[in-house]
Amino acid sequence: MQSRTIRRWSQVHTWTSLICTLFLLMLALTGLPLIFHHELEHLLGEAPELREMAPGTPHLGLQQLVDAAQRHRPGEVVQYLGYEKDEPNGVVAITAATAGTEPNASHTFMLDARTGEPVAMPAANGGVLMFILRLHVDMFAGLPGKLLLAFMGLLFVVAIISGVVLYSPFMRRLKFAEVRHQRSTRTRWLDLHNLIGIVTLTWALVVGVTGVISACADLLISAWRQDTLTALVEPYRNAPPLTERAPVDNVLTIAAHALPGMQADFIAFPGTRFSSEHHYTVFMVGSTHLTAHLWTPVLIDARTLAVTAVAQRPWYMDALAMSQPLHFGDYGGRPMQLLWAVLDVLTIIVLGSGLYLWWVRQRRSTGQRSSEEATA
Repeated sequence: MQSRTIRRWSQVHTWTSLICTLFLLMLALTGLPLIFHHELEHLLGEAPELREMAPGTPHLGLQQLVDAAQRHRPGEVVQYLGYEKDEPNGVVAITAATAGTEPNASHTFMLDARTGEPVAMPAANGGVLMFILRLHVDMFAGLPGKLLLAFMGLLFVVAIISGVVLYSPFMRRLKFAEVRHQRSTRTRWLDLHNLIGIVTLTWALVVGVTGVISACADLLISAWRQDTLTALVEPYRNAPPLTERAPVDNVLTIAAHALPGMQADFIAFPGTRFSSEHHYTVFMVGSTHLTAHLWTPVLIDARTLAVTAVAQRPWYMDALAMSQPLHFGDYGGRPMQLLWAVLDVLTIIVLGSGLYLWWVRQRRSTGQRSSEEATA
């Protein structure tokens, strides 16, 4: 590689890294506790806890749970009901002033499916973990914050690629993983920076790309609504507003008949951003580690309970569904969580050492210019 080409790649690597490093340090530091958010919720006492009851206690009907949720939050409507694999006797309810209320203004709690008793979920509405999550996701700036972080993620990917390009000619002079301990502090940190960077390369690319996709979630969901969902509900375009809704009790059975072998992940009620004004939409998932994160929506007429469509997933919604658990290491249980945590810490070291190397080089360049001016 010619020296001019190396200088250009070096400039690309330096400036893309500098622009995004502080944001990435924040993301890496906040992402570390989020890897273990389930465990931390229990440790901090922010996880919902259902009271002990006799095994086999029957569950209430879904409409009874909806009524219980609305009694608990009078003046609000149920937006979603969701299911937690770790808590088969609980149903997660999300309510808000209107069906179309944006997510950050909604309230989340759990209902005991056997009694309808509400159980608080502090981590879903506030507290330390929610603060960390909001800082990680959008820096409390909504969509502009998400798009800014997506741009920083793209810069991070460019910095990784340019770093790999520079690593190849650099390593021709050294053995793989060699750290020149006899050289200066800066040289030792340069070797460590390059070594850790190449070791964490694949993970950093995965987390960077999935982070960009997740940060664009609002745009992807909006595209899905305007494209796929609009086409599915076209027959209802001129339908009068829905004034009466059938009880929700049987929608899970109806959806299971439409998609045998799959199970419900959550129900979106009419008027929410994951449904239409005239439908209950049941989002079904598979049973494997991969398909458990891939949603297939079943649209059920909220008045007649007839299945009107089983939606095909567009590729970008599949990418979004897979990227979010992969971003936080939720696919492989505790071993993957620990691996993600170690790689996260190594990335923090790479980012910090990169800042240090740039600062040392800048200080050296300033010193050289001062010497030249003094001797001129």
